[in-house]
Amino acid sequence: MEKNNKKTTFDKGVTIPGLLFILGICAFTVLFPKPTEIILENIKNFIFINLNWVYVWSVTIFVIFLVYLMFSKYGSIKLGDNDSRPEHSFFSWISMLFAAGMGIGLMYFAVAEPMSHYSDDAFAADQYINQAKNAQLYTFFHWGIHAWAVYGLVGLSLAYFTYRYRLPLSLRSCLYPLLKDKINSGWGNAIDVFALCSTFFGITTTLGFGVVQINSGLKALNIVSDTNFISQVSIVAVLVSLAIFSAISGVSRGIKILSNINTTAAIVLMLFVLIAGPTVYIIGSFTEGLGNYISSFFTISFNTHVYDEKSLPWFYNWTILYWAWWISWAPFVGLFIARISKGRTIKSFIAAVLLLPTIFNLIWMSVFGSSAIWTDFHIASGGLSSLVNNSEALMFSFLEYLPFPLISKALVIMIVIIFFMTSADSGILVMDSIATKNSQSSPTWQKIFWGVLLAALALMLLKAGGLKALQTMTLITALPFAAIMLFMAAALMKGLFIDDRYYQRNFSVSTVPWSGKLWKERLKQIVAFKDKRSVEEFIIIKAEQAFTELKDEFALRGIQASIRSLSDPFSVELKISHDLVHNFIYGVKLESKMVSNNLVEEQNLPEFQNSRTYYPKTYFGDTRAGYDVQYFTKNELISDVLKHYERFIDITAEQSNEMFTSK
Repeated sequence: MEKNNKKTTFDKGVTIPGLLFILGICAFTVLFPKPTEIILENIKNFIFINLNWVYVWSVTIFVIFLVYLMFSKYGSIKLGDNDSRPEHSFFSWISMLFAAGMGIGLMYFAVAEPMSHYSDDAFAADQYINQAKNAQLYTFFHWGIHAWAVYGLVGLSLAYFTYRYRLPLSLRSCLYPLLKDKINSGWGNAIDVFALCSTFFGITTTLGFGVVQINSGLKALNIVSDTNFISQVSIVAVLVSLAIFSAISGVSRGIKILSNINTTAAIVLMLFVLIAGPTVYIIGSFTEGLGNYISSFFTISFNTHVYDEKSLPWFYNWTILYWAWWISWAPFVGLFIARISKGRTIKSFIAAVLLLPTIFNLIWMSVFGSSAIWTDFHIASGGLSSLVNNSEALMFSFLEYLPFPLISKALVIMIVIIFFMTSADSGILVMDSIATKNSQSSPTWQKIFWGVLLAALALMLLKAGGLKALQTMTLITALPFAAIMLFMAAALMKGLFIDDRYYQRNFSVSTVPWSGKLWKERLKQIVAFKDKRSVEEFIIIKAEQAFTELKDEFALRGIQASIRSLSDPFSVELKISHDLVHNFIYGVKLESKMVSNNLVEEQNLPEFQNSRTYYPKTYFGDTRAGYDVQYFTKNELISDVLKHYERFIDITAEQSNEMFTSK
């Protein structure tokens, strides 16, 4: 239904319980910030101490599973119809998923995390060299492949079931092979409510911390006099208003443009620090750090620090917290990545999502983190280490030791602001998508509603000091979602197995298209040039006549078929409509292709008048690859249609294929 005919597209079963839970939790954290924080902190500590192995195993399994899919026979499967193509350019696609996946965090922790590891008591007994190496290794670990495997699994599952199985862009769809029609019941609503709340909490806390860093940067540039609440209200009001405008503009305009600008600006800033900082040290540390990360990959992936009790608090507060943080953000980032990834193959999706952002993150963290550690040891004499508890100011303090600090600080603020906006506007779109069960058109006021709610609650939590409690709540929700993600992996594997069987299914041995008769006429066709008009005549005469005879014969057996002619592309198709399963379609369309100049110029080859030739090509309702039928007689076309119809009936009859053939 068009949005003009409907005041709202909100689904009551998702939106009402979701909003009640969001407002209830926020009310408690605003009215009783300290007691709420203590209770939630105790729950989080219990989970982190007693169930940390769940996070370690889950995240590692996600990495192994995605790497397996990338190199398996399933890697060539497209996220959409077999003939679908990507909607966005590669650069724009990477920029958008990167901005949604890391965003403000990359700016906030680029200096703060390496410096925190470097100065932490867990590594205090080591010398400077080992401290610096460990700081880089664990920064790589926390921002590397494991983080993107979490996002990649959710994004891949959503994109696959949405664009391949034509299910709604909703987390419930990822469990369809296991739950079947139950995804439309209370189970499905519960999963979407969880996704809505998790997305809202994750974005709210990130925006809260982003506002603090922007405020700190503006103070460093003397644009504002203090980091007070009044300044933060002004920042949120301006930026969320711009984010709402961007969200209303849609993915292809607002978010794409902002993401492209920000990726370019981030690269410029990184190159400046690389050139202005200790360049040789940075390149050397990245090279050695990358080797250390690769060689230690499996050791640190499974390391629970159980034999080193002194490092356990650090392990809980960093590694486990990061795994919980990435998992809690996975519904939001996964939904957004899926939304922009239609038409890509599973192999290209996983390779891009796992490797490219990881490589950029490792370079980024080396440039900023290694520079900061080198500066702290050789120039600042511990001045940066002393600021590890003031993370939002660390980046700006570090830039003071480089040339042109005012320009670089201004660029940092601009990048953080745009990351703020891309996180907010993509979050608004994702929350509206969840709350409306992926409605294709929603009223503008709904996007404004989510933006205003985000801004209002983020400011209330900042004022009341409840942001930490909400962050803790977000981390707690990661435990049940880790279990849901394991079920997603199982469901995705089941779907891919059925998908592969469906498209690889052979025809009955009794159906052979060519009889060998009329071979002289066929040879004449093979060596003749095929122009556009001759192929159109083939489609009108042979194909349409074949379909007409089939339609009449189907009617005699109680099956209603229809014939449709199209002009773009020039084609004719036979269609048998169904209520419960997908329609059967067999069509023939006009196609053209370029031929080699050798074929045009060679004397002892069939004569071609130019380098373009035309031919009739089949197409099917399930988007399997078609083929050239220019040499088929009318009866051979009829035989070919029946061959595909027999295959269609055979596949549809199997109960295991219901989720692939059902509407």
